[in-house]
Amino acid sequence: MIKTVKDSFANEKAFIPFITAGDAGLDNTEKFILEMEKAGADLVEIGIPFSDPVAEGTVIQEADIRSLANGTTTDGIFDMVKDLRTKTDMPLVFMTYLNPVFSYGYERFFGKCEEVGVSGIIIPDLPYEEMGECSDIAKSHGVDIISMIAPTSKERVRMIAKEAKGFIYLVSSMGVTGMRNKITTDLAPIIELIREVTDTPVAIGFGIHSPEQAGEMCKIADGVISGSAVVKLVEKYGDNAGPYIYEFVKQMKEGEEACA
Repeated sequence: MIKTVKDSFANEKAFIPFITAGDAGLDNTEKFILEMEKAGADLVEIGIPFSDPVAEGTVIQEADIRSLANGTTTDGIFDMVKDLRTKTDMPLVFMTYLNPVFSYGYERFFGKCEEVGVSGIIIPDLPYEEMGECSDIAKSHGVDIISMIAPTSKERVRMIAKEAKGFIYLVSSMGVTGMRNKITTDLAPIIELIREVTDTPVAIGFGIHSPEQAGEMCKIADGVISGSAVVKLVEKYGDNAGPYIYEFVKQMKEGEEACA
């Protein structure tokens, strides 16, 4: 039985890596996801490439460009996940923008998610106020739309958190995705506000790329998300990135466990 998004947080602090589907080819994407699972990943975010990824820094923007140049399509990604599902029951979520989902068709898109076993989606450019546009359709297919809360969202934290499904993606700092040497935002008060209204797990993302950062964030949160670091390994090593991705995920998971 395929695990749900919340299952990722059942026993310990969750580590959630991200990878752009089709960067270095979809066969490699599948192989790299299995390496992440073997190394201790609790859930994997699979990026559906988009030509205008407004929340992403240059690392993931360039990965999207490479993937699209490789001919990656949404149908191809669904096929890859379907094959992946014969090898793992690990929770998987998509991360993409509203345009690819809208263009594919909400009913068709979330129906395919249910068919291949994708149990959540993160859509950075879908405001909370407009989530109703596709949330009922997603829910009918067992797909959680993951809410994002930013450091500037304080007036809206309770409102967003009350309705959150799967887990809450807490953005560590303002700006776009990408590795940061230091996370300076005081996130603890935001997490306290979230805890007042929901027991939905909170995972911190944006900029986290070292075991030390993962350990620090896991002192206050239920999990950590890391994206650009894995994408950089794919960019650097291409077909041969598997062992490097395995080692990175293993070290990040160990960093969490040291501070759990």
